[in-house]
Amino acid sequence: MSAGRRDSIARPAGDLNQSAQSLFSGLPSRYDLLGEVLSFGQNARWRRAVVDRITIGAPGHVLDVATGTAGVALQIARRTPAVVTGADLTSAMLVRGQANVDRLGAGSRVRLLAARAEQLPFADSSFDALSFTYLFRYVADPAATLRELARVVRPGGVIATLEFGVPPRRLSRAVWWLYTRTLLPIIGGALGGPEWWRVGRFLGPSISAHYERYPIEWQIDAWRAAGIEDVGIRRMSLGVGLIMWGVKAGPRGRLGGTAEQDGR
Repeated sequence: MSAGRRDSIARPAGDLNQSAQSLFSGLPSRYDLLGEVLSFGQNARWRRAVVDRITIGAPGHVLDVATGTAGVALQIARRTPAVVTGADLTSAMLVRGQANVDRLGAGSRVRLLAARAEQLPFADSSFDALSFTYLFRYVADPAATLRELARVVRPGGVIATLEFGVPPRRLSRAVWWLYTRTLLPIIGGALGGPEWWRVGRFLGPSISAHYERYPIEWQIDAWRAAGIEDVGIRRMSLGVGLIMWGVKAGPRGRLGGTAEQDGR
């Protein structure tokens, strides 16, 4: 199904934005620790893989959307000379993120603000690169949101994202399904309380529904329709983590064709 046809059945933006705020408002105090525990330490690897893509071209100004507690933003600042702007919808996440920025003394290079990915408060071509994590399950129209993200990146700039994936192989997918539907909410609730139990119950069905609605092929088409070239995919941890990246169309030329890699 084409990107345009999927857009015609987009979900109400307000409902999803409110759901995201409600879901994440109670999580920040243990977000980073439990994110690593519940992913068996893989979340940090996936984030590094996104930042690996952003470091290409030594960007001077990077936008990190859905920045959460600023984990990716801080890593970009640590690994590049860039000034990083982190944007997120949830104020509680931003408060925790600012505490992390202050604790690491990164305030001169990382600034955080509240903003919706669907309506960014920046001019066209404002940034040299852009990253975003775990975003598209919380927006009503992923294709339109992707166009908005691409709008603020200069031609030739790298765009990269991290999202949960569904393992493509049958056995891995069965184990993933069992974990996300049973153990994940139990472990989350035991370690993080009712908020994390609720997230655990939500996460697996949310991921499955997202890829039923927007399969990988549709997403590649949407990236290209947004003016992003050289779209690449890397599946990590048997496909539980999915990295995508591309280059904003422009005069700097191409960096290579579409690629899909399986990774651990």
